[in-house]
Amino acid sequence: MLNVLMLKFQFMSYRGYLDNITAIGPRTVGSPENEVLAVNYLLEQIRRIERESTDAHKISVDIQRPTGSFSIDFLGGFTSYYANITNVVVKLEPRNGAEHAVLSNCHFDSVPNTPGASDDAVSCAVMLEILNTLSKSSESLQHAVIFLFNGAEENILQASHGFITQHEWAKSIRAFINLEAAGVGGKELVFQTGPENPWLVQAYVVAAKHPFASVVAQEIFQSGIIPADTDFRIYRDFGNVPGIDLAFIENGYIYHTEYDTSDRILTDSIQRAGDNILAVLKYLATSEKLAKSFEYRHGNVVFFDILGLFVLAYPARVGTIMNYITSAIAFFYLSKKVLQPKPRAVHNLKKLLTAFSLTLTSWVCTLVAVLMVAMFVSFIGRALSWYTHFYVSVSLYGTAAAAKLILVHMLAKKFFYKNVNEQSLGDVFFDASLMIWSIALAVMTQMGLCSAFICTLWVAFPLLTKLMIHREFSQKGATIKFILMYMLGMFVPYLYMLYLSWTVFEMFTPVMGRSGSEIPPDMVLAGFIVIFTMILSSYFINFIYLVKSTKTTLITLTTVFVVTLILVCSGIFFPYSSNAANPKPKRVFLQHTSRRFHDLDGNVVKSDSGIWINGFDYNGISHITPHVPEINDTIRTPCEEQAPFCGLPWILPVHFMFRKNWYLPAPEILPRSPIQFKLLSKKLIPWNSVRLSFEVSGPSHMSLYVRPRAGAALSRWSLGDGMPVASLGGDYFVFYSRGLHAAPWHFWVELTDPEKHSDGILSLAIAAHYFFGEDQKSPQLYALLERFPDWTFSSGWSCTYDLFVF
Repeated sequence: MLNVLMLKFQFMSYRGYLDNITAIGPRTVGSPENEVLAVNYLLEQIRRIERESTDAHKISVDIQRPTGSFSIDFLGGFTSYYANITNVVVKLEPRNGAEHAVLSNCHFDSVPNTPGASDDAVSCAVMLEILNTLSKSSESLQHAVIFLFNGAEENILQASHGFITQHEWAKSIRAFINLEAAGVGGKELVFQTGPENPWLVQAYVVAAKHPFASVVAQEIFQSGIIPADTDFRIYRDFGNVPGIDLAFIENGYIYHTEYDTSDRILTDSIQRAGDNILAVLKYLATSEKLAKSFEYRHGNVVFFDILGLFVLAYPARVGTIMNYITSAIAFFYLSKKVLQPKPRAVHNLKKLLTAFSLTLTSWVCTLVAVLMVAMFVSFIGRALSWYTHFYVSVSLYGTAAAAKLILVHMLAKKFFYKNVNEQSLGDVFFDASLMIWSIALAVMTQMGLCSAFICTLWVAFPLLTKLMIHREFSQKGATIKFILMYMLGMFVPYLYMLYLSWTVFEMFTPVMGRSGSEIPPDMVLAGFIVIFTMILSSYFINFIYLVKSTKTTLITLTTVFVVTLILVCSGIFFPYSSNAANPKPKRVFLQHTSRRFHDLDGNVVKSDSGIWINGFDYNGISHITPHVPEINDTIRTPCEEQAPFCGLPWILPVHFMFRKNWYLPAPEILPRSPIQFKLLSKKLIPWNSVRLSFEVSGPSHMSLYVRPRAGAALSRWSLGDGMPVASLGGDYFVFYSRGLHAAPWHFWVELTDPEKHSDGILSLAIAAHYFFGEDQKSPQLYALLERFPDWTFSSGWSCTYDLFVF
C-alpha cells in the first residue's frame, strides 16, 4: 500500500509541475513568460526542494545568462548568435563535493503560439521530481548530478551551447541524458547514444525499467532524413561529452502546435519516463565507470529492445564478427546446394541466379508501379489522404505492392517456369531470398551500419528453419506440418519487423505533415510501405510457386486497391482533422511583413507590405482557398533575384523546403519597437579587403542575410569561429536571439574584393520578428487568422525586412 501511495504521490508531483509550467502560456525566448515567469517558477520549486532535502546532499543553484555564437550544418548550414539567454542550473552532490558529474538536460522554452507541454515542459517536470526524489534520499551519491533547465533550445540549441562552452560546472561532466520530444506522450525512445562509449548503453540496459531503444532510429535520425536536431549534437560536438538522447515519439501530429497541452500527455507516459530516467541517472551517479569514462569510450554498440520488455546490446565489433560468420554460413549452404550433385552444378547455379534476378526484378517493378500510383495521387491534388486515416495508405499502397509482387511471380510461373516442378521452384526461391539477405548483410556490415543486425535475423532464423526441415513437400500429409514449422521458424524476424515498422511509421507519418512543399509525401510513404512489403514477403515468394493458384488472392488485393484509389480520387478522405480528442491539423505560418529595399546611397527604391503565407506540407494552400478565396495561386510570391534568400523574411534557412509560398497584399505595419540598423565603420585592410562594422537593436528574434556581390568574397566575420558558413544556395544566414536587457548587437564582416564595384560589394538584409507582445499581430493578421478553418494550426506574427547595399 505504501509503494502504491508513493507512486501516486510522484505522479501528482509530475502533473503539478507540468500543469503549472504550461499554464504560463507560450514561452518564447526573450518573452517575459520565458525569461521571468518560467524562471521564477523553476527557482521557487528548486528552493523548496532544497529546503526539504536531507543532510546527505548539497544543492547549488546558478542562473546563467550566456552570450555566444556558433555555426552548425543543420538545415543546410547557418550561424547562430545569442545574447543574454537564460539557463537555470542545479547541482546535486555529496556534502563533501564531487569531482565528476552526469548531466540531465531539458528545455522550458517553447515555439511561439504553443504551450509546449510535451516539448519540453513534461521533461522539466520529470527532472524536478527526480531532483526532489534524489535530494530526499538518505544515501549519498558518488558523483554529482547537474540538472540543466535550459531556456533556449527551440532557438536551434543556443542555451545548451552557452552552458557547455561557458559554464564552470560543464568541465566536470562525463556523460549526459537529454530529454526531448518529437511527439506528444507515449514511450520515450532512445534514438541516439554515444558517440562510442558503449558503457552508456549498457547503463541504460541495466537500469531502465521500461526500455525502448533502437540503433535503427539512431542511424535514421543521424542520416538527416528527419528535419530536426537536439541538444545532443551540441554536447557531442562542442563539449566532447557522450550521452543518451530520449524523445517521446507518439502522436507527432500535434507536436509544435496549440494542441500540445498537458492534458494530452497520459499518466502512464509521465510515470514511465520518470521511472526510467531516475533509474538511469541514479545508476550513472553511482557508477565507477563515470569517473573513468575515457577508458571505456572506444567502440560503437548495437542495441534494440524486444517488444519493450528488455534491450539486447552488444559491441559493434562483436556484431561485425557475428554478421560475417552468419553470411559465410549462408553462402556455404548455398554453394553446397549449387554443387550437389556436381554434374548439375552449372544448371543449379543458373536456376539460383535466375530466381535471384526474378526476385530483384519483382521488387523493382513493384517499387516503380507503386511510386507511379503515388505520383498520380499527388498530381491530382489528393496527397496526404492517409494523414488522418493511416489505413488508407495500407489499402492503397500496401495492396498495390502485394498485388504487383504476386503478379510478377505468377506470370513467371505461368510462362517462364511452365513445366518445372513446383517443389523445386519453392526451394530455389527460398534460396534466392536467402542469397539476397546474405548479400545485404555483408554489404551493410562492410558499411559499418549497426542496423545490419536486422539482416542477421533474416538470414539466421530462416536458414536454421530450413536446416531443421528436410522435407520438400514431397508428401501431401506433411504439407500442413511443414507450413506450421516454417511459420514458427520465421516468427522471430517477422514479429520484430512488424514491431520495428510500427515504430518507423509512428515517427515518420506525422513528419510528412511538416516536411515542406517540395517532397511529395505520398511517394515517401509509398516507398516505405513497398520496402516493408518486400521485406515481409521475401520468404513467402516461394509459396507463390508452391500453391496451385494465387488468382483469388490477386483479385482480392486488386479489388481493394481499385476501390481505395477511386475513393481517394473522389476526395472522400480529407487529410486533416479538427477532432477535439485526436486533432491532426494542417500547419500554416503567416507573417505580416513590411519590406524596404535600399540602394547604395541608402534611398528606398522599393517597398511593399503583405501577409506572407507558408503551408508546411505538400498540399500548400489548396484546401484553404475555398475558405479564404483571396489566398490562391494568383498571389504566389515572386523571388527578388538581387536579394539574398529571394528577399523574403525567413526565420530559419528552410527556403529549399518551401519554394511555394504566397504573398497577400496588406497595409504597412509600424512596430512600436522598430529595428535600428547602423553601419558603424568601414575600414580598408591589407590584401584588397574591407571590414564593415554594424550595430543592430531590435526584437528578441532577428535574421541576417548576407550575399557578397559578384567578384567579392566574404572571407571572415566576428561570428561563430570566424569562418563564414554558407547556406544552401550560396547566401549566408545568421539567426539571432536574445533574452531580456541585452546590449545592442555588434558584428563585423570582412570582404575581399580585387576589383572596384560601382554598385557595391555586399547585399545585406535583416528581418525583425515579433513573436510576442503588442507588436506580434496586426489587426489585419488577426482578422485573417480568424477566417482559417478549425482543422488548421495557423501561427502568425509580424516582421519587417530591410535590404541594404554597401
